[in-house]
Amino acid sequence: MPSPTDLDALSNAELRALVITLRGEVAELKRVVAEQRAEIARLKGLKGPPSIKPSGMEQATEPRPSASGSRRRGRGAKRVGAAIEDRVLAAAVPAGSRFKGYQTYLIQDLIVRPVAIRFRRERWLTPDGRTIVAPLPAGIDGHFGPELRRFVLAQYHQGQVTISRLVALLDAIGIAVSKRQVVRLLIDGQGRFRAEAQDVLCAGLANAAWVTVDDTGARHKAQNGTCTHIGNDRFAWFGTTGAKSRLNFLDLLRAGHSDYVINPEALAYMRSRSLAGPVIRQLAEHEAKHFADRAAWQADLDQLGISALKVTPDPTLIATEGALWGSVKAHGLIKDTVIVSDDAGQFQVGRHALCWVHAERLVHKLDTFTDHHRAAQQRMRSLIWWFYTDLKAYRRDPTPARRAALRARFDRIFKRQTGFATLDRLLARLHANKAELLVVLDRPEIPLHTNGSENDIRGYVTKRKISGGTRSDAGRDCRDAFLGLAKTCAKLGISFWDYLGARLGVPQTSAIPNLSELVANPA
Repeated sequence: MPSPTDLDALSNAELRALVITLRGEVAELKRVVAEQRAEIARLKGLKGPPSIKPSGMEQATEPRPSASGSRRRGRGAKRVGAAIEDRVLAAAVPAGSRFKGYQTYLIQDLIVRPVAIRFRRERWLTPDGRTIVAPLPAGIDGHFGPELRRFVLAQYHQGQVTISRLVALLDAIGIAVSKRQVVRLLIDGQGRFRAEAQDVLCAGLANAAWVTVDDTGARHKAQNGTCTHIGNDRFAWFGTTGAKSRLNFLDLLRAGHSDYVINPEALAYMRSRSLAGPVIRQLAEHEAKHFADRAAWQADLDQLGISALKVTPDPTLIATEGALWGSVKAHGLIKDTVIVSDDAGQFQVGRHALCWVHAERLVHKLDTFTDHHRAAQQRMRSLIWWFYTDLKAYRRDPTPARRAALRARFDRIFKRQTGFATLDRLLARLHANKAELLVVLDRPEIPLHTNGSENDIRGYVTKRKISGGTRSDAGRDCRDAFLGLAKTCAKLGISFWDYLGARLGVPQTSAIPNLSELVANPA
């Protein structure tokens, strides 16, 4: 390139050619800078979470339908649930016409209209001076009838309608109700529903062969918290708390019990968490083994001097976790139940299994920078998908020979050295989780993923986005209880509308037993 002093000697044609060349170089430099900025922003996360599509392993490894059964079956007509009312429509016909019967045409309709009933209750004065007033009909609890209360609960908890829109809807229908009254309909007097939700959790944890767990963020009283889901294919339960920890999860597993118990299971838990031997011996030899609540337990720790110890791991924390686990076992919960999670540390208690979809996702979302990296990543994903397909086949037909072959094959896959350092470290990490990833070989009935929990908790996330957080403990407990009851009804094949009608005493509603009985005794 000519120096600035040489530019004066250039002709117009030479200057024009020089400018064209420089413009091309500048454009190329701008392109390179833009690519580098985009890469730096991606690596630093300046654009938020990366947009990573689901790997599709679960769907891709499902068995393909046979050619003869590949044709999709129609859903068929749904059965009409309402009683059918016959109405005859007359036709204008000319004289001499012959009657040929009827042509049936069925419609479904809905009647929504306000009803106000004024009960005139007889009052009598007995000879001994007592006043007797005629009782209200069954199902009347307050100044709003059971049908209206069912409508409000179904719209809010199942229909995901906000309170303000629910008030506007009721007002449009012709119901005179305020926002505060709607809030009271949703919260006040719902202790029986909350108790039934707790019973469902007790029955599920006492009888389930497996449960899946997951959690998501929650807002309560303008503070960040956590909503934890526990469930399987027969029940769902939600609990919102202020912390995300193993201590919190163990507290939820007690299913409403508040005691702390020192028993062999509690001591074994403490040993597994490396609590000091002298501390375990103190607790084992101490006369008191059952503590009614947190205050009694803390007083015992203070008396033994355990709460004053300042070592790692924290003796108070580990001992408390152990006492909670002892309470869980003392109440007959988590007997031989496998807990399937996404590898979050707080869920690693008892017999624990890991979700394969989350494990494969680590490989799927790994950043690659060269063709070699991408080839190694795709090769490992193919091997994992193939292995996952065979795990599904094993669940359908488990045999000792296939179990041994799958264990050996797991080692061959996850001990590979690909030359991609980040991928190799990830494979070593997954291989270290071999026992938890292969629990299914000993317990073929458990699922290979936590998709059930993720699908269930999506309802809570939707509610959080629509209605925000809760402001009172009663509101939080009701939201958790009704969401769990609605999910449980769906899994048991029960209409949530019918369930609410049965519990609220709506006339002409079929009785529905306590959901905990249905969870504990599958048909």
